Amino acid sequence: MYQVHRYHDISCGHRVVGHEGKCRHLHGHNYRIHFTCEANNLDDVGRVIDFGDINARLCNWLELYWDHKTLLWTQDPLTSILLQDHILLDSIVLVHFNPTAENIAKHLVEVIGPERLEGTNIRLVSCVVEETRKCSASYIIRND
Repeated sequence: MYQVHRYHDISCGHRVVGHEGKCRHLHGHNYRIHFTCEANNLDDVGRVIDFGDINARLCNWLELYWDHKTLLWTQDPLTSILLQDHILLDSIVLVHFNPTAENIAKHLVEVIGPERLEGTNIRLVSCVVEETRKCSASYIIRND
């Protein structure tokens, strides 16, 4: 099994519904998202995937859809209030999960990875989401 790793930085807001501390408030992070892609075999050049292709398929998706946006859970009580302000509509991304670092990582691996890597023999098998330089969460597909 071969693996390659690439990271990408975005700035993104969120709030964690039910959090007992500061994270219950709207706030943001300079996220660093680490992708790990895997393949059983190397291509004719000797690669899992070109690093530029990871950038085009995964990093650019982050840039287009999440960078400088706010992730809000569809069940967050603030969602309906904030969506009434038409100025904010372009900056809010509704997600079907409470946007913790753990849930963000899982969504990227289970939903975005398969969509963006469709038609290849490459799998996104893990994602690490750094909220700060000291705090991160990861989601890993285990092939046990």
